[in-house]
Amino acid sequence: MTPPLFLLDQLPDADTVELTGDEGRHAARVRRMQVGELMLLGDGRGTVLECRVTALLGDGLAGAVLARRAQPRPTPALVVVQALIKGERAELAVEVLTELGVDEIVPWQAARSIPRWQGPRGAKSLERWRRTAREASKQSRRAWVPDVADVASTAQVLHRLHAGRAFVLHEAAAGPLVRAHLPEVGEIVLVVGPEGGVSDDELAGFVAAGAQPVRLGSPVLRASTAGAAALAALSSRLGRWG
Repeated sequence: MTPPLFLLDQLPDADTVELTGDEGRHAARVRRMQVGELMLLGDGRGTVLECRVTALLGDGLAGAVLARRAQPRPTPALVVVQALIKGERAELAVEVLTELGVDEIVPWQAARSIPRWQGPRGAKSLERWRRTAREASKQSRRAWVPDVADVASTAQVLHRLHAGRAFVLHEAAAGPLVRAHLPEVGEIVLVVGPEGGVSDDELAGFVAAGAQPVRLGSPVLRASTAGAAALAALSSRLGRWG
């Protein structure tokens, strides 16, 4: 079984490490790790240490660093512009996108989004998305924790589409995503609409900005799962799962 991953803001340069704080308590009290077991420590920015537990510290662990590896950011980067959706399905979308390898998630306040991220409530929702991405990164042993951007308006999404190759998931699109041309560098931006779908005005704006409408297949997927399905298709085509 793959050793558990714990995330630290800063990894030590030494050959020994102490895992304390929230991560240390989780390792010692929840995971109940023992001397001799292996664990991974990451900074969420590509560097991972393989360590062996050498001592129990009550609310933490001490370990010896066995190996250090640095994983470069994948290219092209996979960016999902995820329209705001309600309830637990929002966190589910973030969780699954993270597990499947998304590099950045952009929360989008779409015209037909039911939730409205405003004021303190919006800040709490954004924090939940970021916390979900961090926890899902640990579960899937990812060296890179995906960025979760501030909530974007449609105008801000339009500006982002100019940065790379962009696709909009739409059930009426003529061409399938599996046949679309993909770049070798830069970023691929995938726009996923809310439960009510992308509005006609939004779609027209995205197409004018250079985005290509694409479909996944005949089934109409939920807003919380469409992005994950598309991301899986892209990862396979790009050789990320090779």
